[in-house]
Amino acid sequence: MEGIEHRTVKVNGINMHVAEKGQGPVVLFLHGFPELWYSWRHQIQYISSKGYRAVAPDLRGFGETDAPSSISSYTCFHLVGDIIALIDSLGVEQVYLVAHDWGAIIGWYLCLFRPDRIKAYVCLSVPYWPRNPKFKPLDGMRALHGEDFYICRFQEPGKIEAEFAKTETENVMKSFLTDRSTGPPLLPKEGEVLIPKDTTPLPSWLTQEDVAYYASTFNKTGFTGGLNYYRNFNLNWELTAPWTGSQIKVPVKFITGDIDVVYTSFGTKNYIESGAFKKDVPLLEEVIIQNGVAHFNNQEAAEEVNNHIYDFINKF
Repeated sequence: MEGIEHRTVKVNGINMHVAEKGQGPVVLFLHGFPELWYSWRHQIQYISSKGYRAVAPDLRGFGETDAPSSISSYTCFHLVGDIIALIDSLGVEQVYLVAHDWGAIIGWYLCLFRPDRIKAYVCLSVPYWPRNPKFKPLDGMRALHGEDFYICRFQEPGKIEAEFAKTETENVMKSFLTDRSTGPPLLPKEGEVLIPKDTTPLPSWLTQEDVAYYASTFNKTGFTGGLNYYRNFNLNWELTAPWTGSQIKVPVKFITGDIDVVYTSFGTKNYIESGAFKKDVPLLEEVIIQNGVAHFNNQEAAEEVNNHIYDFINKF
């Protein structure tokens, strides 16, 4: 973590923790769940060495950034508002955006609401899903996958947090980060063991030090802040009605692994291959499918992802 500076910025009524390194055009990194700025450790070092200013916040509800108690404080407007205020605080008009998982969803909202602030977007794992005016997202998820689908299980405040609390946080983090199952993620029913103790060795790309960093942070904060993102799916659907049918008008490169749980679920593979993704994102320049790579590709395949990011943003 050599040379990475940490500071706190006041944004949109909250205090946001930011890690950054380097000088030059800003590359802004947005993490997912259950992650932190730390998920971008490899990218920060690489991109800053190439003449860019790498900036990676802990998002609202995560790490050392404030976590408002109200679930409704985690809508897409709050999350995008935080990032616009952060960009303003950096003293720049535009940034290169790189985002993964929930950060990727925020990234799409950013491109939808404020394309004037984004030069180009490197999106990892989660493609743009246009708003379907016919039904609410959670209704669709329940109909397709049932109540055991992980996002459905995340809805009731406090319930999944209590399930996580039955095992060590280190074990929770290891379970998330090393999972290589494909297809819709279903969680065991109530009363069953949610996260069994895993004694398998860590993969080469994840160290015990990495797991311990995540665990020590989530031990302090808990998981509620990040889970509240999932609890706003239907509210976000209501709030974004004015953007129904809108396209994303920002240059995009999309990178995912062929065993990423998002790629192998939700009809994602077909959405990409059918050309529908390109129709919704007309400036989509390239889709990269990484062989044998799972969900956390910015960590698992860091060198390859680094090169893809640099090659793309260097064009603009």
